[in-house]
Amino acid sequence: MKDFWLSCGHHLLDRDDGGGLLVTDDFIKAYLARPELSPPPEACDAERALYAALFADPRRPVSSAEIAAIADADARENWQVMVAFRDRLVAHRTIEAAYLDMMRRGGKTPHIFINQLVHVILRNALDDCADPFVLRAAETFFRPQRMTQHEGSLIAADEEVIAGKSETPASPLVSMLGIPPEAEIDIINDDNADHYFAHSDQFHMAIDLTAGRRGLAALGEVISRWIKHLLSVEVDVEPLVEVRDVALTWYVGLDAEATRIGDALWNGEELDETAQSRVVGIYRLTFRDPDVALDKVKGEPVFLILAMDKDKVLRLKPQNLVTGLPIKHLEAVS
Repeated sequence: MKDFWLSCGHHLLDRDDGGGLLVTDDFIKAYLARPELSPPPEACDAERALYAALFADPRRPVSSAEIAAIADADARENWQVMVAFRDRLVAHRTIEAAYLDMMRRGGKTPHIFINQLVHVILRNALDDCADPFVLRAAETFFRPQRMTQHEGSLIAADEEVIAGKSETPASPLVSMLGIPPEAEIDIINDDNADHYFAHSDQFHMAIDLTAGRRGLAALGEVISRWIKHLLSVEVDVEPLVEVRDVALTWYVGLDAEATRIGDALWNGEELDETAQSRVVGIYRLTFRDPDVALDKVKGEPVFLILAMDKDKVLRLKPQNLVTGLPIKHLEAVS
């Protein structure tokens, strides 16, 4: 099986008997290597001492007094965030369980850290996947996409690559691996799909998400794998070409704009042309075992809505799939 997404750090992690990712010291050190935490030349002795101590023992308890002793206010805040994040990771047996806890209980975990967890969890869930279209579609879970209409097609390209630069590395391993920050964009197709694996960490392949085409179907496969991996619930996810006279017994917005659109439909409002133009895709989700669903929706499909915002950026929120589905039991990983 070909490897992919080396920058997520999956090679730094172990797996338990159930296939979950076990937190390792090396994985924690990858976060400590972030530029926000590496002490600059002018760093005080307290910050340098804390950094050295954690690199020697990444699970070492850190007292509030140690952080308070750091002279620079920004550095103190960075260390407060990092230690809180580290503590939540090591408090759970697996990365998956830590992620579920963060999504359900909330907190001040930086968005970039959440995206990195999604990245590595998806790498685990897709470990046996050999379909480059599914892997490219999965990038939408942890990297914003710039949507563009091109010759009747709706194309999603990595927003960071389109911008041509990033002030903050998307992964603490990117610079270590020597991955170039910029790359030319190609739309993935049958002729170039096999090249995906050699360049997966450059995120420079775009994907066609036009209704009725392979890209949206591939994203549906990612959604079903994500739900099965985190919730141990098997579902079928079917992309719809058009929707008419649908009863929204239950729906999940896969991003903020889609949630707003779903709320409007739920309240019986008609979508104007602007709102309609922002819809990227609609899926019908069905549970293979109807008994796992809440009684009020048993036997009824769940509709998933995907939309871009006013700036034509798709910012998918995969946490909505583990917090918003009508499932009786939600504790599946530990």
